[in-house]
Formats: sequence, C-alpha cells, structure tokens
Amino acid sequence: MKIRQTIGVCRYVYNLYLAYNQTNYQSGGRFVTANEFAKWLNHEYLPNNPDKAWIKDVSSKSVKQAIVNAQTAYKRFFNKQSGFPKWKKRRDQDMKMYFVKTNAKTVIRCERHRINIPTLGYVRLKEYGYLPQNGCIRSGTISEKAGRFYVTVLLDEGITVNSNSNKTQGIGVDLGVNTFATVSNGITFEKINQKQRIRQLEKKLRRAQRRLSRQYEHKKLRRERLTEHSANIERNVLRVQKLYQALQRKRMEYVRYVVIVLAKTKPEFITIEDLNISGMMKNRHISKAIAKQNFYYFRTWLLYVCRKWDIEIRIADRFYPSSKLCWQCGSIRKDLTLRDRVYKCTCGNVIDRDLQAAINLERCSDYKIA
Repeated sequence: MKIRQTIGVCRYVYNLYLAYNQTNYQSGGRFVTANEFAKWLNHEYLPNNPDKAWIKDVSSKSVKQAIVNAQTAYKRFFNKQSGFPKWKKRRDQDMKMYFVKTNAKTVIRCERHRINIPTLGYVRLKEYGYLPQNGCIRSGTISEKAGRFYVTVLLDEGITVNSNSNKTQGIGVDLGVNTFATVSNGITFEKINQKQRIRQLEKKLRRAQRRLSRQYEHKKLRRERLTEHSANIERNVLRVQKLYQALQRKRMEYVRYVVIVLAKTKPEFITIEDLNISGMMKNRHISKAIAKQNFYYFRTWLLYVCRKWDIEIRIADRFYPSSKLCWQCGSIRKDLTLRDRVYKCTCGNVIDRDLQAAINLERCSDYKIA
C-alpha cells in the first residue's frame, strides 16, 4: 500500500537524519539543519547509494516534513523542552504521512465520503461527515494506529463564537483521583475507570497481554530470534493495539462529555487549578491512577470548547491552597494529607475535601486568564 510505503520511507529518513547529526557531532562538526540535510540526501546520498532509490518513490513533501520533524525534536532537546530524540520504530506506529498542496492553484477537495489526497487521488472515508467541506484545506497527515488509518487536515475556516448574555455565576472545578471532577455547584463526575465499559476493556487487555507474554516466553525457551515473529504473535500484537485504542477512545469520549456538561451550564467563568502532572506521575502510588484520568486532555478540550462558547477560563496558581483553605473562616489546615477525604475545621465546618477545593477555586482572586 502506498500509505504504508510512505510512512516507512519517512521513518527511515527520520532515523537517518538523527544518525547523520550524531556522527557529525562525534567527529567535531556542527549541527546540520533540515535544508542542508535534504540537499545532502538528494545530491550525495542517493546518487552514491542506488539501492536506496525507493526513497524517491514516495511524495517528496512527506520526506521533507519528516526531516523537519526530526530537526524540531533536536531543537526541543536543545531548549530543554524534552529529552533526546529517539529512534522511530515500526511497531510504535508514531510516524505519519504528510501531504500538502503541490502548488498554489491546487485544491485539496473533500466531500462527505471521500478526500482527494495529492499523489494518491480520492480515498474513501469510513466515517462520513467528520471532515469539514466548506473550508480550504492547506495540509494534512495520515497516521496508522492498530491497523487503521486516520486522516487529519489543517484548513482555513471561520470560527463562530456562540456569545450568550444569559450567563450564570462562575464555577470552580477540582480534578482528583477518587472523583474525576468536582464542581463548586455540587455536581460530581465519577472517575473514568468506574465506567463499566472501560472496566471490561481493561480486563480484556490484561488477558491479551498475558497471552502475548506467554508466546514471547515460549520463543525464548525455543531459542528463536525474537525479531522473526510468527503470525500468531503478530495477530496478538494487533489485538493488544486495538484494545489500547478502544480504551483511549472511551476515555476521551468521557472527558468530552464532562466538558460539554460544564459548558452547557453557561457559567461566566470556569476556574481550574494548574496541576503539576509530571510531578504527580513520579509518585508510584498514584501515578497509574493519574495517567488514566486524562487531565491534560481535559484542559485542552476545555479551552477549545470555552473559546467557542465565549466562556472565560481562569487558571489558579499551582500553590494555591484550595484543599487546605476553609471556605467559611479562611483558616489554613497545614496538616491535611491525601488520606483525609473530609475536611474538618475548628470553626465547625465539615465538608468534602474536593467540594471545598472547588468552592475555593470559584472564589480565587489570584489567577491568570488562559
């Protein structure tokens, strides 16, 4: 298939760029940019290596974008925004096929059931009506996950803001582990893993992983090369990938549901806390529960929806004592721990810890607007 071939070439060129810069650095050379590497690839590497002529069989735009992505990974490492760039592997399926308009007059047409991709032609879509048909598509990417291909497009389209003057009082939202979200008006949303369908998928995933692990152990006992996977192992790897993909979709669907419910209350503002997710993930006791709650996706989707609904998003400071501050007398209880789920104050205030945090976030005056 042309898409798999393009993704494979992009993965090879991406790794080649990383290796070229590492070798150049070890020999005392300077950093090679994406444009310089593209010139070396076309004028030196391919003419001297005729067996690598299959790199020219795919779209040059996709190859150039893979080189640019590798350069971006290096720059993020230099700016201390991420770790050192890693090699792309076939099983990770994190490479994408990039397509763009070949010239200014070319139009990437999109209909309800198909999209016209340069160098491929019209490709039929399995799910209808998701891609907008009115906007002008500038570029897009095709990715493969668990045996399925997904297309994402970048287009110019006017965004209509649903401004509404009939807004209610602002709310505060506290995210937690025992409950996914607690709102200052008393509404609570159960954590994601309590949904029945998610529990069923996690049970199937555990069984599929055990089955796959036994197959790998059997190959080790027979002293076979693990790189030469059998058809049964390939089939079970795909089964595990599909279960991971289904779990991810269900969790994202639940997060979007919570955001829509919050937006439909038409609050004047929504205040959330600036959580230190990376620091919380270092705690081995709660790291797994934190990872399953999808806090980052909640914040990203909340910003997107509230921008369309003209709702102000306030971000409270990370060190704001939302849970330790009594909402009645204003005293701070410094000995409060994560095990204390009920807040008890000397003034007689007895309230759920998460609900009090949401109320304090609603009343917070030290915030920044997202």
